[in-house]
Amino acid sequence: MSSELIINVTEHETRVALLEHGVITEFHVESARKVGVVGNIYKGRVLRVLPGMQAAFVDIGLERAAFLYVTDVVGHYPAGRRAPDPDVDLGEDDSDEGGEAAPFEPTPTVPIEKLVTQGQEILVQVAKEPLGTKGARLTTNISLPGRYLVIMPTMEHIGVSRRIEDEQERERLKTLVETIRPNDHLGFIIRTVAEEADEETLQTDIEFLVGLWEQIQVRYKKSGAPSVLHSDLSITRRAVRDLLTKDVVRLVIDDKSEFEKIKDLSRLYMPQIGDKVEFYDGDEPIFEHFNLEVELGRALQPKVWLKSGSYIIIEHTEALTTVDVNTGRFIGHQDFDETIYKTNLEAVKEIAYQLRLRNIGGIIIIDFIDMKSEEHRERVYEALIAALKTDKARTNVLHFSELGLVEMTRKRTRENLVRSLSQPCPYCEGKGYVKSRAAICAEIIRALKRAIRRRKPESIDLVVHPDIADLLLEEEQTGVEELEADTGVRIAIKDKPSLHIEQFEIQTP
Repeated sequence: MSSELIINVTEHETRVALLEHGVITEFHVESARKVGVVGNIYKGRVLRVLPGMQAAFVDIGLERAAFLYVTDVVGHYPAGRRAPDPDVDLGEDDSDEGGEAAPFEPTPTVPIEKLVTQGQEILVQVAKEPLGTKGARLTTNISLPGRYLVIMPTMEHIGVSRRIEDEQERERLKTLVETIRPNDHLGFIIRTVAEEADEETLQTDIEFLVGLWEQIQVRYKKSGAPSVLHSDLSITRRAVRDLLTKDVVRLVIDDKSEFEKIKDLSRLYMPQIGDKVEFYDGDEPIFEHFNLEVELGRALQPKVWLKSGSYIIIEHTEALTTVDVNTGRFIGHQDFDETIYKTNLEAVKEIAYQLRLRNIGGIIIIDFIDMKSEEHRERVYEALIAALKTDKARTNVLHFSELGLVEMTRKRTRENLVRSLSQPCPYCEGKGYVKSRAAICAEIIRALKRAIRRRKPESIDLVVHPDIADLLLEEEQTGVEELEADTGVRIAIKDKPSLHIEQFEIQTP
């Protein structure tokens, strides 16, 4: 599968797009004003320990206190067992080792109050960005990704990426790392790009990562809390480290300075990628040249049309994301059940694509069109599993529920595309809708009655949005005239374009 990496760099933001067969499948953006913190390592101070929630709040110097769950604390699991790998954003799901690790306990084995205390200084890493009103999620299970390996200083385990499928190659790499690691107390995950790597390549990566970990330990001893001990790479270098796999035939970037930095990086650490890096200096903006702007615009819309004329609706809430499948204009050519089945099958591919493109994580509920046939349900479920295999983020999909819904989760570490590129509408305040004009008029009449009863004025100036003024002077004119007749108060309607459509002002002399 041939892929391309397209990087657009401006003074305001950097955008990275991964194309597979000319179609954008992953998009990452980092604003110059808001640099991500996932992967950063801090010396923090525990502010509060909450036994009832089995969590602690930790000050790491960010705007909001970060939180640390008991399951993310070293020592929570019994000796000889491995804690679940932290959700550090590696660019691919190399933290999933295909079930090699021993299962971990789903319930606490050592309570949080036995592991940390208020005021304690602690070494932590950001596992998830602050999302919405939530602070960053932390872990004490440190992971430092390199090009070929991920070092896990708090674990002894050696794992191999599940995407390396050849068993002989998996065993070769695992044996090689076990042999050359400096001591048995350092754990490693062998990344997908390490497939077919030789001993010298892995040795270089291990030496770099061990040296980096030693530097962090020195900084921890010298620094006060809270303080940053290690910041992850810039988005450009992360793209080179995490996304530039053997399937990528070229990396195209439009910034000369960053181009030179990538070339220097390749000469020092990755000489095999040097010929893949290209500088773009065309007159047309790079994303327009590769026809990416239109596709990104579509990714912000809730409705996504499918080729058949059917469509899906993607909506976000604080707790979960819903995906609704509709037949739309698709009427099919056979019986009704077959039409629904084909619509759902077509939707499966688009849903898997949109989840990856929009970086949708957390709980996801998919409402497929109801199918009577159990065989059709099973085929749609299997098609969804197959479509998600290309997703680098870890997913877990349940079978159809009794209500015909598919529940799934997808690993989330960073904000989704909608949150990254947009903000709640200041007009509707994020609700996605405003009151109907008729409802607003009815509310105004009730407010006028209250104002007249309390103030007993001779006249009232009613200031409203122009659309509401037109309605009050036309369709709703009778209600205003009846109020004037019943109370003897003259009501003058004035429009004010700067008002929100739901706002109005009642002014009395």
